[in-house]
Amino acid sequence: MSKCYVLDTNVLLHSPNALFAFNEHMIILPEVVIEELDRFKKESSERGAHSRHVSRLIDKFRLQGNLLEGVTLNEFGGILRLEANHTCTEMPVHWDKEKGDNRILQICKGLMENGHQAILVSRDTNMRVKAAILEIPAEDFRNDKVATIDQQYTGRQTVYTTSAVINNFYSDDINCLDPAKLFTYDENSGIMAPANFITNQFLLIKSSDNDRHTALGRFDGQKIVQLRYRSRNPFGVIPRNVGQIFMQECLMMSAEEAPLVIIKGPAGTAKTFYSLAVGLYKHMDCRPREYHHILICRPHCMLDEGLGYLPGTEAEKLEPYMRSIKDNLFTLMSGNSITDDKDVAQAEDTVSMMFEKGIIQTEALAYQRGRSLQRYWVMFDEMQNSTPRQAKAVLTRSGQGTKIILLGDPAQIDNPLLDSQSNGLCYAGEKMIGSKLCYQLTMLSEECERSPLAAEAAMRL
Repeated sequence: MSKCYVLDTNVLLHSPNALFAFNEHMIILPEVVIEELDRFKKESSERGAHSRHVSRLIDKFRLQGNLLEGVTLNEFGGILRLEANHTCTEMPVHWDKEKGDNRILQICKGLMENGHQAILVSRDTNMRVKAAILEIPAEDFRNDKVATIDQQYTGRQTVYTTSAVINNFYSDDINCLDPAKLFTYDENSGIMAPANFITNQFLLIKSSDNDRHTALGRFDGQKIVQLRYRSRNPFGVIPRNVGQIFMQECLMMSAEEAPLVIIKGPAGTAKTFYSLAVGLYKHMDCRPREYHHILICRPHCMLDEGLGYLPGTEAEKLEPYMRSIKDNLFTLMSGNSITDDKDVAQAEDTVSMMFEKGIIQTEALAYQRGRSLQRYWVMFDEMQNSTPRQAKAVLTRSGQGTKIILLGDPAQIDNPLLDSQSNGLCYAGEKMIGSKLCYQLTMLSEECERSPLAAEAAMRL
């Protein structure tokens, strides 16, 4: 039986192609949704762009027939229909009749009273709660949602083998290991099973007969290979745990071999710090220079909408959002041991000079659309606050010789319309699983190195 899906405005503003996501079912757009789309269409933000895109789509369907009677959406028989009736459907007397959300709920209730199987689709949790009060079925828009955070790909795996196999792995001239010799261990059942691997997955290999005997490796798609950059110290930084060794490995690889690196994890695990260190090493210490520019972008739930209203140049507007970058640069330039005021001032001057001379460039995420970046080291920090559409936009900016690093913590999302399943960082990570061009890593809370307090807070809060 065909269902009637009533779309809230926020669904279309988040995903303008949501109209095509319901196959053979009917899409109902209340007339108040058109009014709300019109209110956003003049914005220069992504929300404004989505509003205009949806309006153009609806106008195109208008030319096919009467929208009030319904027009065909797709080859599956889906129908798009505007709804302006059910104005007399009874609603709770204390609910504001002028509010758009209540009008959408009134239409849902009216459709149900007329025998239709109406389902409200809204990204607003409170809207879905109000629908439950009226006994209206309601759902979140799940088309661009990925697995829950505890089921998402981490880019790493712990496997087991014998001590003899580990010894051969390090002594073998070809430095590789047969994946068939590795096993996983289920702590609940106590059963060892053959391990399954994903291309570019990092491995912590433990001995089944000696707890202290371990090895690190990576699955290249066919075999387990050793890590090439484990002994490096880019820009003087030394990895302090297994996660940072894995992180250093994928960051140190060339743009041709690893053009995309996605690193997730809690605060204090050195995601931004390590990415900056390797970027500076590749730009300043390597000859010939691997990258001509270091570019850092950060989305923010206020940034793309409010940027134009802030005073000053683009760099001055972005400066408050880039303070964490300057903190990391200061640590890289000074270390943690200096105490002399003169040395501190010199380190601060060096950081300022890097921005003034353009060694490090900072830009708004919204301004990357349409660019083609050649030989750039590009860091997109705090990407958990980006949308899937923004993530796609920045990943398609990559030109020859450019390396893109996506960083963020899915547990610290500031954008009210995103969660751990719908943000751009997790969306990109899940969609790029298995790509030979993408390396992924999720840092663990116990790998926090910022301070004992930061580590404790990451685990407890």
